[in-house]
Amino acid sequence: MRLHRSFGLATLAALLIGYTACLPAATVDFDSATISDLNQAFKTGTLTSEQLVQHCLARIETYDKQGPKINAVLTLNPKALETARALDAERKSKGPRSPLHGIPVLLKDNFDTFDMPTTGGSVLLENWVPKDDAYVVKKLRDAGAIILAKVNLSEFASGAAHSSLGGQTLNPHDLRRTPSGSSGGTGAGIAAAYAPLGLGTDTGGSIRGPATSNGIVGLKPTHGLLSRDGIIPLSLTFDTGGPMARSVYDVAVSLGIMTGVDPADPATQKSKGKSVTDYTRYLKADALKGARIGIARDFLGTDQDVDWVIESALESMRKAGATVVDVRFPKWLLDSKEDFYAAVRRPEFVVQIGEYLAATGAGYPKNLEQLIERSNEVRSLRPGGGGPNPVRWTLFKKEAESGKLDDYRYLSVRDYALPMVRTVVDGMLAAEKLDAIVYPTSPRRPTLISQDTPPPDVNSATNIANLTGYPDLIVPAGFTTDDLPVGMSFFGPAFSEPKLLALGYSFEQATRVRRLPVNTPALPDETVTVP
Repeated sequence: MRLHRSFGLATLAALLIGYTACLPAATVDFDSATISDLNQAFKTGTLTSEQLVQHCLARIETYDKQGPKINAVLTLNPKALETARALDAERKSKGPRSPLHGIPVLLKDNFDTFDMPTTGGSVLLENWVPKDDAYVVKKLRDAGAIILAKVNLSEFASGAAHSSLGGQTLNPHDLRRTPSGSSGGTGAGIAAAYAPLGLGTDTGGSIRGPATSNGIVGLKPTHGLLSRDGIIPLSLTFDTGGPMARSVYDVAVSLGIMTGVDPADPATQKSKGKSVTDYTRYLKADALKGARIGIARDFLGTDQDVDWVIESALESMRKAGATVVDVRFPKWLLDSKEDFYAAVRRPEFVVQIGEYLAATGAGYPKNLEQLIERSNEVRSLRPGGGGPNPVRWTLFKKEAESGKLDDYRYLSVRDYALPMVRTVVDGMLAAEKLDAIVYPTSPRRPTLISQDTPPPDVNSATNIANLTGYPDLIVPAGFTTDDLPVGMSFFGPAFSEPKLLALGYSFEQATRVRRLPVNTPALPDETVTVP
């Protein structure tokens, strides 16, 4: 495995400590190494957390601000190496805290961190440092994970993969294409192997779009499975954080670390007795055998290449022993789901962003009105990058005009339409005795950044998972003829993460299509030795 320039032959030799000739070993490309592989290397002494962090920093140095200039990273943790060294010493003296002990993590920059700025990607919150960590971030740190960097996002988690503070993030598979938003920095950073694990947030597809566009695994969990405390809100009726990684195993192992009922987030009460602390125990390569999978045909027909990949993926499922049946959503739901989403999302942001901003320090905006006022003062690009963000800041005004939380347009959707959508999905699953519904996460390949912002994918299913609050797992399914990744969504009922992860893992093992992007190739000697 390639090390930082300050390492020499002596350090390379030290990587072999603990290895014995009688113990069979394998050399694994770093890009293919799971967190389990990294833990085996830690255990045998062929790798330390300090070396792993050095390696991740080398990739960021090579690919983020130079070379292809992916531009995913907003802030590096200046204490990452110091923390890694301390965790290495703790591993020797006490053993690992968890499977995430010494594992670097990328955080979307809307998760609070007590030691680094949390900006939502906005120049309007530049340098704002919260007083404590978000609940799930503290869970990760307590488990021994290392917060390596805060990464770019669609500003305030909405709009294109662009922010006024960080500018445009690029897709490492094709630098002309969008990495999708809003967790585009996490998606691009994980695809480019800046770290083994990242966190995104999802309100209307913001984990799942970047997962499919960057060719990685991502999970939008059941609403309430993970606490949202300490995450800049977009719409708490729909908001959730979730893991993004290069394998289903890594998503599963990290998910269990973060679950738990949080008194600061009432939604987590729904997970009491339903959450799991170790989802890896459900991962079985033959989980598709005997499964009943519904293919949502409503979301095909936009892009011939995407359709071909999905049909090929379905055939792989059949060969693995699954029964695949066609299902369709009611036309009225397909026609109205975008309106349902906007009717709740926009007015909630007005109130909830004000509640979050109340905790910011002196000099920062305290409500949406002040965000609008100050955005009008930013008129040109800044020397260090960033600048005006007209798409997102224009949306501020639409949000401000969207009505109040006692408005009948909001209440009718929240209290009546959303339960109706859940009833429809539950009925579809029950009618065909389905284990999951699958569909192309995005019905078309990632669009060109140079194009005008495309209209919403009216035939995309992603926000149905938000309207219901149900989980949606994205697994790489293949590539288009111009070498762009296509993702498959595994969608199921509330708290069905064990089943979805099992099915997704089985599909991943049967297909194994994920690969390192062409614009961020392996560095020299980039391998990990595991027993």
